[in-house]
Amino acid sequence: MTSTTMTATLTTGRRSTPAPRRRIGAKVGRVFGDVGLLLTVILIIIPLVLTVFASFRTPEAVAANPLGFPWQPTLDNYQVALDRMNYLPSVVNTFIILIVSLVIIIGFGSLAAYPLARLTRRWTAGMYRLFILGMTLPIFVIIGPLFILLRDLGMLDTRFGVILIYAGMFLPVAIFFYTSFLRQVPEELEEAAALDGAGSLRTFRVVIFPLLRPITATLGIYLSLHIWNDLVVPLVFISDPGKRTVMVNAYAYINPYTVDPTELFPAAILGVLPLVLIFAFMQGKVVQGLTLGAGK
Repeated sequence: MTSTTMTATLTTGRRSTPAPRRRIGAKVGRVFGDVGLLLTVILIIIPLVLTVFASFRTPEAVAANPLGFPWQPTLDNYQVALDRMNYLPSVVNTFIILIVSLVIIIGFGSLAAYPLARLTRRWTAGMYRLFILGMTLPIFVIIGPLFILLRDLGMLDTRFGVILIYAGMFLPVAIFFYTSFLRQVPEELEEAAALDGAGSLRTFRVVIFPLLRPITATLGIYLSLHIWNDLVVPLVFISDPGKRTVMVNAYAYINPYTVDPTELFPAAILGVLPLVLIFAFMQGKVVQGLTLGAGK
């Protein structure tokens, strides 16, 4: 055997020896990862299951065994919660505020982000930093001036006033999302549209906005969760029970001085149930939008 052959054999042996160890390490890593994921899911699922169980039990059964199974389920807790929360009107109010707010935030946010992402000028950088600064302001800092402003404009206790507040709160977030995404979109697409005679607005509507489907879906989910679950803004700016959102009516239904699971859990479940059903129904559409946007 020549020295070259011996060297190749030794080299091949040295390279092939650690392979079984790497495979064993990868298997052990996958096992630990699966165990960690299973434990995380269990820690998340168990409180939800116990919440649902307690919502179908009587107060006496919960007091006797808080973690028990609802062997004799009852819908009385939900019936009382539906009546006291003024449930259907409050859900309609929440949907109106949510949908109109999404349209305003997504429409104006994408339009504002387009020039900020394309124009490389000093004022565009300053405006972008100003919008980013707006993301850092908590609602508790500006709630007083907003209350005085809406009072002077005659928009207190109106859905449109709450919608304007949400638009002002989340427009910086939308501009940040869209600007970061648009900076990754090649400008050659807009140049091709300009050669075909399309103006800036038509280029944005026909070419750019369809490409924003992935980030729009992400932004829509983010905004929906925050607006639907928000308690502070509608609680402060809406006093008419007929115009309140579902979370405000759920908060008003719960006794703040006692913790009764048969009151708290049905109200909490009814509060988030419409949003959960919508996300479950629209999950395929959201994934399809992400895929189509990424493909284009």
